[in-house]
Amino acid sequence: MAAAVALTLAAACGGTTGEESTGGDGEDLPLIYGVFATPLEEPWDGAIHAALESAVEDGVIEYKHVDNVSTSDAMERALRDIATNEQPDAIMGDAFAAEEAVRKVAAEFPEIPFAFGSGEEPVAPNMSVFDNWLQDPAYLAGMLSGGLTESNTIGVVGAMPIPEVNRIVNAFAMGVKETNPDATVKVSMINTFFDPAAAKQAAEAHVAAGADVLFAERDGVIAAAEEADIPVIGMMVDQQEEAPGHVATSLIWHMRPTVDAVIEQAKGEPEAVDLGEFSFMKVDGSELAPLNTEIVGGIPDELATMVAEKEAAIRDGSFTTPVDESAPAGSIDVSTL
Repeated sequence: MAAAVALTLAAACGGTTGEESTGGDGEDLPLIYGVFATPLEEPWDGAIHAALESAVEDGVIEYKHVDNVSTSDAMERALRDIATNEQPDAIMGDAFAAEEAVRKVAAEFPEIPFAFGSGEEPVAPNMSVFDNWLQDPAYLAGMLSGGLTESNTIGVVGAMPIPEVNRIVNAFAMGVKETNPDATVKVSMINTFFDPAAAKQAAEAHVAAGADVLFAERDGVIAAAEEADIPVIGMMVDQQEEAPGHVATSLIWHMRPTVDAVIEQAKGEPEAVDLGEFSFMKVDGSELAPLNTEIVGGIPDELATMVAEKEAAIRDGSFTTPVDESAPAGSIDVSTL
């Protein structure tokens, strides 16, 4: 039956259904189903998937998933099919491009916890939300970038001007100011969550305009940095292996604390809560990847020490990264922040 359902889902939603993952030695484990709007190569959904896979490895859940569910109609069909035929103990995914569809289906199955990446509020009794609150590592990455640039021009390529992207870009620019108040941060939005070709093209435009450090908020930018032979900041997972001589560090989203909270719902009663706090650095929901001193040009020891000291201040609460969710300008003179 599971195989038949998987084939039906893949055909119905236009996505890709993954293999079933199980943990433990056959004990009765909660089934968590991942439903992702993008391919798992996209780091945002990839981070959720990796956290769920880690829970499988720890033997605490059974896990299935479908990805590349790219339209609202496809998302609604996939969720309804999964809830009806698989009867999972919880469903996780991202709802940014299909908020109405996800909330509609969640209301039809109030006994199943739904936990989705969302820019909106939780809805009782079973619709919880989360988001990537990565302003802390973004600030640190900005400090690093400000100290690395020699042209005083840094390029950023983001998805679109929505709160969860804006606060990352704005925190990054504020971090740049701390180490280099003379710098300019140029920002491009590609208006989609996954288009590596468009992101690379936008990054190349920044390089042509003088940027000698890039921030890859979207997939595709690292390839442009490697071709231009300049440092780049990765996103969501440690992306150093993609370009070992160019990825200076990455903003890492640790979804496991959020996943653990959803597992507790799966074993008990559904809730409607905002799980965003589980992404903060002070609770290990995010971090800056270890600095890669082997990048082109290297990383000065003094700069690395400044970044480490600021990270310690964030973790002990003596520094709180400002949260600014306003749309960033296309060109930010950081001295004005």
